[in-house]
Amino acid sequence: MTIHPKVEALHPIKLAAPHPEVVALVPRLVEGEILDLGCGSGRHALYLQQQGFPVTAWDNDLLAIQHLTQLSANAALTGITVATPDLNHHRFNGQYHAIVAVDTLMYLDPSVIGQLIADMQAATLKGGYNLIVCVMRDEHQASPVEFPFSFSSGELSHYYRRWHIVHYHEQLATWSPPASPTEPISLRFATLLAQKISIKAL
Repeated sequence: MTIHPKVEALHPIKLAAPHPEVVALVPRLVEGEILDLGCGSGRHALYLQQQGFPVTAWDNDLLAIQHLTQLSANAALTGITVATPDLNHHRFNGQYHAIVAVDTLMYLDPSVIGQLIADMQAATLKGGYNLIVCVMRDEHQASPVEFPFSFSSGELSHYYRRWHIVHYHEQLATWSPPASPTEPISLRFATLLAQKISIKAL
């Protein structure tokens, strides 16, 4: 798959680099649409589009979506569909080859996480992937940032016990608050890449 010829137009924009897990996912993918949940200003949506994949990008931050839409228009890119659903109240389905939720679930109401993951699983084509990166509760030290939701140890992998878990780990990572001048901080994250091997969602 080739990079879009007008990707150079994106270089002056100060977007964060794509998460290494998203970059590592690309070689596993075949043709098919990707859903980016909590896309923000589009660092993953734009990167995946540049690799040749059609992308649906969702975020209820209107300013972020406006920024992504403007970037796409300025670079004359096609293949990115944006929308602004509130994932705290939005059920969905579809036929996606991959669904990516990087630094997204931790901003949601804890009561919706189970159903959201079920929707992600049901909307993923057989053989497709879910990639989730989310902050964890650290039993040994208080988090310097309070999030509405965080996973306990083993909780995320349990949701995918009927899938093929390509890899799963829980570890400290450096995290920079979005749109904030504060210094990066160290947080514990759960990271999961799983492949759907059954049409049955949990």
